[in-house]
Parts: sequence; structure tokens; C-alpha cells
Amino acid sequence: MRRWCVPNVQWSQLVLCVTVLFLLGGLHIYRGPNGGQLQALDEVVDDEDTSGSTRTTQDDRAYRRLRFPKTSRRLPQAIIIGVRKGGTRALLEMLFLHKSVQKANGEVHFFDRDDNYERGLDWYRRRMPYSFPNQITIEKSPSYFVTPEVPERIKAMNSSIKLLLILRDPVIRAISDYTQLHSNPLANRSSRSFEQLVVKPDGTVNTNYRPVAVSTYHNHVYRWLDVFPRDQLFVVNGDRLITNPVSELNRIETFLGLEHRISAENFYFNRTKGFYCLRYGPVDKCLKETKGRKHPEIQPAVVSKLREHFGQHNQKLYDVLGQDFGWPEK
Repeated sequence: MRRWCVPNVQWSQLVLCVTVLFLLGGLHIYRGPNGGQLQALDEVVDDEDTSGSTRTTQDDRAYRRLRFPKTSRRLPQAIIIGVRKGGTRALLEMLFLHKSVQKANGEVHFFDRDDNYERGLDWYRRRMPYSFPNQITIEKSPSYFVTPEVPERIKAMNSSIKLLLILRDPVIRAISDYTQLHSNPLANRSSRSFEQLVVKPDGTVNTNYRPVAVSTYHNHVYRWLDVFPRDQLFVVNGDRLITNPVSELNRIETFLGLEHRISAENFYFNRTKGFYCLRYGPVDKCLKETKGRKHPEIQPAVVSKLREHFGQHNQKLYDVLGQDFGWPEK
């Protein structure tokens, strides 16, 4: 919590403090099951364990201290398992519009990183937010989808857990993946263009290039359906979530067993950013500037080659899921 925001201030000051921190983007506001206001602050969280945390900031610590009476940290009842650059952050923030959803702060990476997994479920539970018994906790870590060990590890925790997988046009996703990698100054970036990385000298698609491999969705879906029944995996249409979020979220509410509460009133279209932003009551919030990056211009011939390449793979995905996304094939 900011130094000037302490538990013994007057109620009006506390409300102002919480509002300011939320607008700064560093605070997760907990809501009661009836949308109630903040009731209490814990100065000390007895079971807090920050060991192994790579980024423990002052705002993170403030986030972890906020809680209601009669709440507890619980293992998630639903997990967004991927896919990277498919819209996982947008999906999580949109679901958090629902008063019966609490979300983990950041990506936990429990099931896909051996060093975290070896810390055990108690460590994982302490990464979760406080919630009421009639709320569901959701976390998202996109690399779960492509990590071979993850399905069995999640099943060992909860065999009836609900899984959310968000997919978008595989060509656009691959370009978005490349764009993020090359916009990160800390990444080991290649000086080669997308075209050079995705097409080999002999003119064939480089299936070993990670953005291409991740976009070959059916290869990863098979592994999940070997462990979980199809009705526990909800596949979100990421393209539709961008253009018509309410209809897609209503389907997810049904899957999660939630009352339909998210509506058009929770969104407004930001023409500058080119996508929908969220409205939490009187507070408007858009995703960070790093979301919705402008993609580089890709040679049309390379885009066509990729669409042709993914055509057969997409059909295999449609067949195994029983769901046709209608992605372009040319």
C-alpha cells in the first residue's frame, strides 16, 4: 500500500486511497458476493510467502493484503490455459467484470515451471486472491497450453476443473507473437524479418519456428483431450471476443455456471486503440499500451503461404473440437 494510505485513516480517505490506486493500475479491488465495498485491510498476511517470486513490488504487496472478513485463498476452480497472444489477458480482465469472479494477480506459472511446481499446492494457493465461498477463482498462464506435463499436473490437483482455451486466427497469432518478441528489449531477438524466420530457404514453412509451432493448435489440443473430457474444455473464439465480447462472455458465463451479469454496459469502444475497453461501474479501464501492438506489414505471398499451410491443420482442429472457426485459408 502506498505509504500515505494506512489502515487507521477515516473511511472517506480510505475510499479515496483505494480509488486512486485502482486508477493507477496497481490494485485489484475485491468485491463481496453482492458487489459490496471494501470492509477491511490486513496489515499482515500470516501465510504470505514471497519466496521464489521474481517480481514482488510494493503494489503487489498491497494487492495481497486486501481482503474481506470470512474470505480465504482457494485453489482455482477454472484456469485459462492459453494460448499465448490469443487474448488471455483480455479474457481474464473481462471475466473479472463479473462480481462472482476473483482473479490471480499476474501469471502464476505453477504447472509449467518445475521449480514452482516443486513448491507444492500450498505455495500455489498463496498466489491466489482471497474470495468468498460462492465466488470462483481464475488464474491464467498461457504457456500451460503447450507444456507437455501440465494436463496431468492440473488433473492431479482437480480432475473436475474447468479449462478455458482462447484461440484466434493462427496466422495473425503467429505475427502477433513475432511482434511481441521483437518489441521486447530484453529478449534475445533475431535481426531477421518475420518472412525470413517463417519461410525456409527452400520455400517451405519453418514448422520449428515457435510462433508457427504454437499456432498448430491441434498438436497441443490432443494432449489435453487425452487427460480431460471435452466438456471440461471451453474453447473461446478469440476473434469474436474482440469484435463482439458480450456474446462470447455470455457463453463462458454459462460454462462456468455463473449468472449472466456481463452486458454491453460493461464495454465501450476506444477508437484510438481500436478495441473495446472495460467499464467497472464509474471506472473505465483499457489494457496496457503493450496490448494491441501494431503488426508489421507482412508480404502478401508469405501470408498466403501460411494460410495454405495452416488450412489442413485447422481442419484437424475443427474435427477434434467439433467447432469450426472459419479461419481464412487463402
